[in-house]
Amino acid sequence: MNFRMVVHILGKVLCVVGLLMLLPAALALYYRETCFAALAATAAGMIAAGLLMSWKKPENRTLYSREGFLIVALAWIGISVGGALPFYCSGEIPRFIDAFFEAVSGFTTTGSSILTDVEAMSKSLLFWRSFTHWIGGMGVLVFVMAIMPLGGSRSMHLLRAESPGPEVGKLVPKMRFSAMILYGIYFGLTVLEIVLLSLGGMPLYDSVITTFGTVGTGGFSSRAASIAAYDSAYVDGVVTVFMILCGVNFNLYYLMLLGRFSQALKSEELRWYLGIQLAAMAIITANIAHLYPSIGTAFRYASFQVATINSTTGFATADYTLWPELSQCILVLLMLCGSCAGSTAGGIKTVRVILSFKSVGREMRRMTHNRSVSALRFEGKPVREETIGGVNLFLVLYTFIICASTLLISIDGFDFTTTLTASIATISNIGPGLGLIGPMGNFADFSWFSKLVLSFNMLVGRLEIFPLIMIFSPSIWKR
Repeated sequence: MNFRMVVHILGKVLCVVGLLMLLPAALALYYRETCFAALAATAAGMIAAGLLMSWKKPENRTLYSREGFLIVALAWIGISVGGALPFYCSGEIPRFIDAFFEAVSGFTTTGSSILTDVEAMSKSLLFWRSFTHWIGGMGVLVFVMAIMPLGGSRSMHLLRAESPGPEVGKLVPKMRFSAMILYGIYFGLTVLEIVLLSLGGMPLYDSVITTFGTVGTGGFSSRAASIAAYDSAYVDGVVTVFMILCGVNFNLYYLMLLGRFSQALKSEELRWYLGIQLAAMAIITANIAHLYPSIGTAFRYASFQVATINSTTGFATADYTLWPELSQCILVLLMLCGSCAGSTAGGIKTVRVILSFKSVGREMRRMTHNRSVSALRFEGKPVREETIGGVNLFLVLYTFIICASTLLISIDGFDFTTTLTASIATISNIGPGLGLIGPMGNFADFSWFSKLVLSFNMLVGRLEIFPLIMIFSPSIWKR
């Protein structure tokens, strides 16, 4: 284990996040808010700690998988603690466990919240709360990699440990340039949505906050009623489209920038992703049509809720806990499924769902034709057996964590629907669930122990299980 390199990179991460925190600090200064001191002091502390950790470059800059997993896990825990300090030190979230929960939810783009009165929070802290979505959406290490060199030729191990999906590929030969391309696309989508929302009459501040929650697929809003507070079909439509767009593998956007539209549109995962959403929208629209004055209105609310749940964003324009059971069941399945690998969304990911179905089909063929040898193919290419094994292991661990966390938080005594969907919503990085934690509820009433369990769920879901659980393995700490 190259501990010096681990500390060096962690220091760079703290520096970058500390510098980014100066933006809401400047906003607090502009609005003359008392939380300026908390934001500025925390930013200065993180920058100072980061400089001390990364001041001297290690002679051995080699990174392997172990270092990659450890750096990613410790970095996300570290920035979550640092990100919680402004909430806690300002007194706007008086308990540190609650502040930590809110920060983890922000960076992991989950959107679960303990706040009961969102509008009462200062504008600069609301900005920081949603800005954490934007920072964590594409990946903290990916962002740091885009602006400064990290691990040399082996920085692929960092991207592999942090990026969602069963396999990670480079867009261009140099890893840093790949990170810059991804963040260039990410920034472009951000600017475009801010402009479109502003043209629809939304105030600039609200447009920025909403965009951070959309492109990061996080869901924090400056309004307690979320997007429903604007009561605008135009705003609903813009946010719906961008939630769907940000659930797409960003590699496909790079292909489109190169003019290879046909190759991008032939993506098997993209077709499944869009097909699942269209089918869910159609079924739910038909199921809730009697609740709304027209089929068009029913489709407006159905499409938004399907997009926000499947992209794991967590915004809301309707209280879907009042919808028929069929619609609620479909939304729970969409929670588990999630969007595409290589996007900012959470969940199991569409590619794993596809590979699981194909794997079951292949095993059924083997049972009836035990001498047949068939390779499992995805996107027209054969899939390695190690990848299939990794997908199966991921699904087993994912299910186990949901069951274990449901059991642990059941000590709070909430109903089964609330308890189960709290586990699913946090590990899938969605935000709201059903029951007491529906789109009009929050997580404030959970105990401190349950909030820690759910915070673990959010981190393990965002990092796709392995980086976080690896830090509990004694072998990873050996030199």
